[in-house]
Amino acid sequence: MPALGVQAAGPASIIAWAGLLILSAPLAATFAVLGVRYPVAGGISEYARAGFGDFAAAVTGAWFVAAVILGGPAVALAGGYYVADLTGSGTQVAALVAFAMFGFVLVTNALGLRLSSSFQLGLSALLVGVLAIGIAIALPVRGGDNWSPFAPHGWLAVGTAANILVWLYVGWEAVAQLAGEFRRPRVDIPRSIAVAFVIVSVLYITLAVATIGVSGGSSSKVPLADLFAVGFGRAGRQATAVFAVVVTMGTMNVYYGGTAKLVRELARGGLLPAWLGMGDRSVPWRPLALFGVTGVVLFAGLIVGWLNVTDLVRAVSNLFVAVYVLTIASAVRILHGRERAVAVAALVMVAIIAAFSGGYIVVPLVVAGLAFLQWRLHRDRRL
Repeated sequence: MPALGVQAAGPASIIAWAGLLILSAPLAATFAVLGVRYPVAGGISEYARAGFGDFAAAVTGAWFVAAVILGGPAVALAGGYYVADLTGSGTQVAALVAFAMFGFVLVTNALGLRLSSSFQLGLSALLVGVLAIGIAIALPVRGGDNWSPFAPHGWLAVGTAANILVWLYVGWEAVAQLAGEFRRPRVDIPRSIAVAFVIVSVLYITLAVATIGVSGGSSSKVPLADLFAVGFGRAGRQATAVFAVVVTMGTMNVYYGGTAKLVRELARGGLLPAWLGMGDRSVPWRPLALFGVTGVVLFAGLIVGWLNVTDLVRAVSNLFVAVYVLTIASAVRILHGRERAVAVAALVMVAIIAAFSGGYIVVPLVVAGLAFLQWRLHRDRRL
């Protein structure tokens, strides 16, 4: 993502990073309030339902599932690029490595092999630590490089970069949905989100500066390897490739396992086709099969050159933007006073990001159309 942001807007992408952090403040605050006042475990679609009803919940759920279908291969490809960089290969090898990782994760999920929450936390802590080390090494040496010309693709490209990078800022709603896990949600949820916001702000801004300094002006897809190569040379790139594969597969394991269960519940509620909700196994095989089939098609497109990582990232980012627009609009309806004002600020800024979607706005529109057909079919059957 950092490399794609630089390629889209050059050094001016730093404005996109800063703007998205400003957006994150009211966004995080709104989800903190929703988590405290509406402690539901049904996912972000329940927040949309609270303001706009069942159809909004259906659309939100469909957008989220579509983001997982398209986003899984994109996440795998991120790890694949590091292996391809290490071996001096190209996109096709990266796609093949990513496909192998993708298949392995689906099989482990189908067998019920899930990472523990402690291990997930360890991976997250390791990622933060590795990023901090890479930034600390590269920033003093290369942080001032590649800053001219500042906006080589024009100022509107900053909006395009923001539309790409918004995927890195998705996740505040997940904390809000954990309200039932806190002993004192009214105190602990705002506190945990505030701490996360500070960590993300420091980490992202320094990462953006370091990425511009080290990878600016290049077509590199492995900015973390570039950072570590500054201080450790070839050994740094090798270690980064191994780390990228481990972290990517850990992320995907949680990504697919949790979403497979969400798909089953949405299907049982009539928001997705009923066959996806059939079966009583603890591991929902049908959603995993759906991910597998669609993943094969997407990887085939990547290998033969019909798709590229930018296409997937832009599509997923716009699906998440659509989810946030609808959810925050719902928050504007159900909140009051100062909390509503904060939600309005978040909605305006998310809408600005959505304005730079370009042709990729078609993706959430098509998914919304399919969700409408499914919702009408389910409603007609009930009548």
